[in-house]
Amino acid sequence: MIPVTTLAGKKVALFGLGGSGLVTARALVAGGAEVTAFDDNPDSVAKAEDEGIPTADLRSLDWSKLAAFVLAPGVPLTHPKPHWSVDLARAAGVEIIGDIELFVRERRAYAPDCPFIAITGTNGKSTTTALIAHILTSAGRDTQLGGNIGTAVLSLEPPKAQRFYVVECSSYQIDLAPTINPTAGILLNLTPDHLDRHGTMQHYADVKERLVAGSDTAVVGVDDSHCTLIADRIARAGVKVTRISKRSVVADGLYAEGSRILKADGGKSSLLVDLDGIQTLRGSHNAQNAAAAIAACLAVGVSVEDVKAGLKSFPGLKHRMQPVGRRGNVTFVNDSKATNADAAAPALSSFERIYWIAGGLPKAGGIASLSPLFPRIAKAYLIGEAAAEFAATLGEAVPYEISGTLDKAVEHAAADAQKDGADGNVVMLSPACASFDQYKNFEIRGDSFVARVAALDGVTMLVGSEKGG
Repeated sequence: MIPVTTLAGKKVALFGLGGSGLVTARALVAGGAEVTAFDDNPDSVAKAEDEGIPTADLRSLDWSKLAAFVLAPGVPLTHPKPHWSVDLARAAGVEIIGDIELFVRERRAYAPDCPFIAITGTNGKSTTTALIAHILTSAGRDTQLGGNIGTAVLSLEPPKAQRFYVVECSSYQIDLAPTINPTAGILLNLTPDHLDRHGTMQHYADVKERLVAGSDTAVVGVDDSHCTLIADRIARAGVKVTRISKRSVVADGLYAEGSRILKADGGKSSLLVDLDGIQTLRGSHNAQNAAAAIAACLAVGVSVEDVKAGLKSFPGLKHRMQPVGRRGNVTFVNDSKATNADAAAPALSSFERIYWIAGGLPKAGGIASLSPLFPRIAKAYLIGEAAAEFAATLGEAVPYEISGTLDKAVEHAAADAQKDGADGNVVMLSPACASFDQYKNFEIRGDSFVARVAALDGVTMLVGSEKGG
């Protein structure tokens, strides 16, 4: 844990006692702050009280005495309307911050030079975050991995010299981190997302820009207009910018040509690494992720040789285009994290002959946007509530069956792929749907897929598996 000593002896209110919020409350108490915590869920308040965290309804507080208001990132700050606790803080002129801001203040106080890589973007940030942490760890660095990837940042070890932090940041977290200042900040891409929480695409982009604007080195993907403008704007402001692209040649920075990542310097290019043969980094989206990871690692002093070694040994992000087993010419791929059509597209575009398991709780728009990739699908196996809707979209373009459940889909897809006999067949769970009709979350759905694959005869597993659903 990182005790938050920068607020020691000061009165602090905290709202939101879910996973990261509870960790933040513990860190504030451990650092000596006078905390009053609250949540709209009485069970969460009771859990905090059981741990000895002081709680009270924040409506009854004297806000004029507070040094800070700490908000959990899942609580609305601006849209669709501010949470009532935000209104109280603003009325009293109390600064509103989150756990990432508390981390950067602790780093600044105790180890301002310890390397800090922060990653954001609409798509690919979890894979990029995991890849960077893997490269650093395999290069022998003391590496701390956290943030939006699933480990609350304040649960990491405290900052000290030569301890490397790799932190995935959501737009919600950046919005609550006004002084974020990474050694290397990454902005991968921007497409419309979370607009219910940001109101407009411009506001969403403005929030994301803060992360790279405060960085010593900003790594910015320039394959969309918002990010291109951001790269140009922060460069004019004096930030050192490394541009990356998966589509175009850049004059200075890193770019991809197929599986090759090239470094451009003053218009002259040289090959850095070829990703060909690295199964966990297939596809143009992973070329972008790899380029960003390489740029950030080089910026914090990792050698090109260590970067190459880390890329080659990357095991992949669990539930994201993750090869989990093989049987003969068939590879089984877990892409359970693809909870909408846009998220499923990278996996479908990375393989040539796919036995596709899709479905679950459908999202708006369904899978119509994936129609250019339908020729890659040998057959679809449809599960969950979306099965009938997806069947109607596939129509006569793709052979399909309505399997209903994941276990039946895995059994039938595996048998059909094996009978096919073609090289490079893939049985892939890439649902393009939320999991909530049949599973609590996409992780449990992915684990169930891995378990079903492990139960098949003759499969060599590439990852560990828990038997059963």
